[in-house]
Amino acid sequence: MKTPKIREIVEQFKNLCKYHSWKTSEKDDWIETDNGYHNFVWAKSVHPSSFKSITTNRKCVVREGLSYRVVKASYIAWLLSETPPKTLAKTISENPDFSKRIALYNLSPISKGKNLGFKLNNTDSPVFQEFEKFLKNDLKVKLQPIFSPEIDSEKQEITTLA
Repeated sequence: MKTPKIREIVEQFKNLCKYHSWKTSEKDDWIETDNGYHNFVWAKSVHPSSFKSITTNRKCVVREGLSYRVVKASYIAWLLSETPPKTLAKTISENPDFSKRIALYNLSPISKGKNLGFKLNNTDSPVFQEFEKFLKNDLKVKLQPIFSPEIDSEKQEITTLA
């Protein structure tokens, strides 16, 4: 079986969202529900200062025909294809506003052909909950918490390198 890239994972998930009557964008990675915009930011890696700036501003670009408008995303999910710096999870966990609105997914093992990922999601976003179900049920990815007694960041690093 071919290992999906993050872009493909997001596209497959957006197709699934249509069954929930959620509005999706053909070109951008946001999903609109009754409780606002849920923005997916996918990247290979992110510098902690960029992460903090983007997370603090929560801007989301919405295309409508030939025009654009900027909205404040209710939630942001970071989908990373490399193991993130430890400071990202710490930044989310230590800031109550971030913790309620920001999810972090380390999908680096998937890009290496493993059915494993790590998550930090304390939001009440129905979209992110559905995304996790999609990863587990459709892609057979085992999601483990980024902070867990049995999985610390050093073990995560080793797992992603193995």
